[in-house]
Amino acid sequence: MPVSVAEVPATAVPAPRDRSGRMILARGEATGHAHVIVGPDVMLLADRDDIDRLFVRIVTRARVVHEEHGAIGIPAGSYKVVRQREYVPGSWRPVAD
Repeated sequence: MPVSVAEVPATAVPAPRDRSGRMILARGEATGHAHVIVGPDVMLLADRDDIDRLFVRIVTRARVVHEEHGAIGIPAGSYKVVRQREYVPGSWRPVAD
């Protein structure tokens, strides 16, 4: 999910979209569903030195949508995309969707 940040790093460049033109925040490993951000003036950015480090810049408003739950509204601002992790004995892993 997006976490508010003061600014997006200067090294961030537009992130690639999927084949349908969607801006994917996270793709589910278990289901294949995706958390997608949508809005009239949303920009998904990736750090050019680490393509997995994502940021979002929203001018007015956006929503995170997913096939298995209701949309989540996100207000204007700059955000870092943070994937939830879970502890398994001895290490951490991304939460499987």
